[in-house]
Amino acid sequence: MAEQVRYSDEELEEFRQIILEKLAIAQSDYEHTMDAIMNRDNNEADDTAPTYHALEEGSEVQTKDQLMAMALRQQKFITGLKAALVRIDNKTYGICRETGKLIPKERLRAVPHATLSIEVKNDRKHHR
Repeated sequence: MAEQVRYSDEELEEFRQIILEKLAIAQSDYEHTMDAIMNRDNNEADDTAPTYHALEEGSEVQTKDQLMAMALRQQKFITGLKAALVRIDNKTYGICRETGKLIPKERLRAVPHATLSIEVKNDRKHHR
């Protein structure tokens, strides 16, 4: 039996649904983070309390920095998910960009925007 070179249309559709769900959550999280950064969730009250009350006084700047970092990570994740949808449309989704072999379904379910097999990813970490 020949080695599978790409995922079937049915498999790609399954991944599309996983990605669309993650994308909806990520976009909602991003919007909430941006609301917190812009203090849009403070009922128009311009007080100086940190967005997350668990943080100590005087750490509002740190909180904003942390929120900005979180927003940037979410934005990068959203971009990765959108790129994965393009690869599904092109029927190139799930193919390792280094080896040309299929990335295992388990990895794609965990990291649906992955473009490298775990072996290549781990190998890159060790050579840094």
